[in-house]
Amino acid sequence: VQLVESGGGLVQAGGSLRLSCVASGIFFSLNDMAWYRQAPGKQREWVASVSITGHTDYADSVKDRATVSRDNAKNTIYLQMNNLKPEDTAVYYCNGLYAKFSWGKGTLVTVSS
Repeated sequence: VQLVESGGGLVQAGGSLRLSCVASGIFFSLNDMAWYRQAPGKQREWVASVSITGHTDYADSVKDRATVSRDNAKNTIYLQMNNLKPEDTAVYYCNGLYAKFSWGKGTLVTVSS
């Protein structure tokens, strides 16, 4: 299993980013997928998920600012984040729902105030 996240970077508060994660070694279309993040000094937390049927769920902290989607043809999951806040600063990871796979390296999102 390999999960490769990309799309992070430095952005000013109020800005937007689109994160991507390509999965290999799994039957992607048969797995509910999710985004997680780990801020400095904090535990990793669930951010959003998209089921195999396309149903989406969001943590309260990102609801109304985030959109998670998937492209099964590309084995890719996306996270569009808008109106970014400094508290969104974290390393973002994708994984199966309930973190059933080995973690990738993540992609760092830094939001400046």
